[in-house]
Amino acid sequence: MKVTRIAYSARLNPGKYAALVEQARRLGRVRSEVWQRYGSILGVGSGLRDRQVRDRWLADGTHVQFAVLANAWKETVRDAMADIAANLEAAKVQVRRAIIRRTSDAAERKRMFGALKADQWSDDPFLARQMRKHWKRGRNHTHNQIVVRADNYNALVDGRGRLWLAIPGLEPRKMVKILLSTTVAPTGTLRLILRGGRVEVHYQIDASGMRSSQRPCGEATVGVDKGYTEALTDSDGDPHGEQLGALLTGESDRLKERNRRRAKLRSIANTAALRGDHAKAHRIKANNLGTIKRDRQAARHRARVRTEIFTAVHEVVDKAATVVAEDLTKRFTGRKTLPKNINRRLAAWTKGVTAEALKSVSERRGSALVPVNAAYTSQTCHRCGAFGRRSGDRFHCTECGVVWQADVNAAINILHRAGDPDIALHTPHQRVKQILQDRTDRHRTRLPVQDSSPATAERRAKHPNHSAMSKK
Repeated sequence: MKVTRIAYSARLNPGKYAALVEQARRLGRVRSEVWQRYGSILGVGSGLRDRQVRDRWLADGTHVQFAVLANAWKETVRDAMADIAANLEAAKVQVRRAIIRRTSDAAERKRMFGALKADQWSDDPFLARQMRKHWKRGRNHTHNQIVVRADNYNALVDGRGRLWLAIPGLEPRKMVKILLSTTVAPTGTLRLILRGGRVEVHYQIDASGMRSSQRPCGEATVGVDKGYTEALTDSDGDPHGEQLGALLTGESDRLKERNRRRAKLRSIANTAALRGDHAKAHRIKANNLGTIKRDRQAARHRARVRTEIFTAVHEVVDKAATVVAEDLTKRFTGRKTLPKNINRRLAAWTKGVTAEALKSVSERRGSALVPVNAAYTSQTCHRCGAFGRRSGDRFHCTECGVVWQADVNAAINILHRAGDPDIALHTPHQRVKQILQDRTDRHRTRLPVQDSSPATAERRAKHPNHSAMSKK
């Protein structure tokens, strides 16, 4: 398994940065051309590979118009084709869910899954319709990246112990030397990202060599629920990443105040421009409405959030050999119209980072991650299974008359959901609600399970329901 590391430039010469910006701009045109020509069915969906694209461009002379070195545009083509392939695979995830919702016939599902995997979905009306719905033609918006092949750069240490990275420029045999703020030389293929006058050097290393990967995992099986105040709460009642809520709330409030001040300054600049005082408008825009400081503050905040979330996941894996978590790849939708301030805070609710951390840490440390369908886990009581009422961090069960800690109750429900024979990962939430309501009614009236077919009985024997309701 590979993990990404980032090295930063130090005291970069403005002339060098301008040359790198120009090179990235030209390579951005390469990306745009790849997306325009091959970002649809005629691209990776038809089995086209980056080497075939490179051969075509060499044959018809397309590469000449970009005015960059051969290795630079070839690596950019490879990277852009990989992005298109990832875009295609992301669409297939949504189509697979649509297949599961459409039919329960195992043979039909297998046929559709096979056609989807082999990119033969255009002949099937349903698959073609779903792919057109979820696979939109993408457009390139990346004009600040340079991909450098592993054998096309040099890392040198000078007499003062400083590390320099030499990469190809726009002219043959002329390297651009960048001073890095680290003493660890990057390895493998590099991705240079230009932001705010600074170069970020992204590279990958083997995760097995990291100290955190050598920490043993625990032996328990726990369920975890993602929260806002804390990153995770496990089924044992322990919170992890308790500073996450303070980080997100503080950043949201800071952005609210900063945007208010920037809006006022922008209004002053626009008024000055209308009066003809363009010098004042220019001074305000140049000195008060820039983006360099804003982007660096945002990057620092993202780094703090990632550290808090990854630390929380490591704490969970310290005690668990199996982690049962909700499927964080699904979209969360709500019917309530919320205030702007709450929407801003929820927009920063980084479930994507949590999903990445759970997958990465569990894989590196040898813990099993079990994703489950988390529909209504925060709205039902883990003891009796009845629907209750959640208010803040409290869950009120109307049947038991007990008040639970809401996140702990949800984490226990998620743990029980791993052994549920009736609720699969992609079961629609309407069906999940009906199943839970039927169980609650049977529990209230003490009725046996209605479906006593041999297949259901065998399935229940193999996957017993571990909820507290079934133990009564």
